[in-house]
Amino acid sequence: MNHNTVPQQSGHFWTLLVSSRIEHFKLYWQQLSPRSKRVWLLLFVAACLGFLWLVAVAPALKTLRDAPDRHRLLNVQLEHMQRISAEAKSLQKLPQLNLVDAQKALQNTVTQRLGANGQVSITGNRAILTIKNATPTAVAEFLTDARINARAIPEEVKIMRSTVTVANWDGSMTLTLPAK
Repeated sequence: MNHNTVPQQSGHFWTLLVSSRIEHFKLYWQQLSPRSKRVWLLLFVAACLGFLWLVAVAPALKTLRDAPDRHRLLNVQLEHMQRISAEAKSLQKLPQLNLVDAQKALQNTVTQRLGANGQVSITGNRAILTIKNATPTAVAEFLTDARINARAIPEEVKIMRSTVTVANWDGSMTLTLPAK
């Protein structure tokens, strides 16, 4: 069997099927009264307009309607990114700390921000902080101060809600200090 004849026969079948349907439609159309033809044309135009609305106009109107909100959201994100960039640049301008000074600064930060709720174990340039029943605000302030004062970078954080107080946290975090 020749492979070239199969698609031609299949294509021929579809051509015959479509052309016979068109012929049936033409006969049906010719038998309709002028009033019925107008009704069918009106229905066809209404269906086309509805389809055009669903495909082209409604999505465009939704985009226009959502644009101000998306613009505000993008502006907020841009401002946040600019603040982060400015903070990173200011941190880069800070003088380098040696390891001993960074360790002392981290220890002081734990004492000041977390008090009895935080305990740090420092080995070389790695520190493991354990927190028990610490408030989220205290942890956030600790992280900010540790980054600025000790140049500590959080590497791994495992915290969860405290069993003592729902609003507080328990857990641990690993921080990296400057190597020099």
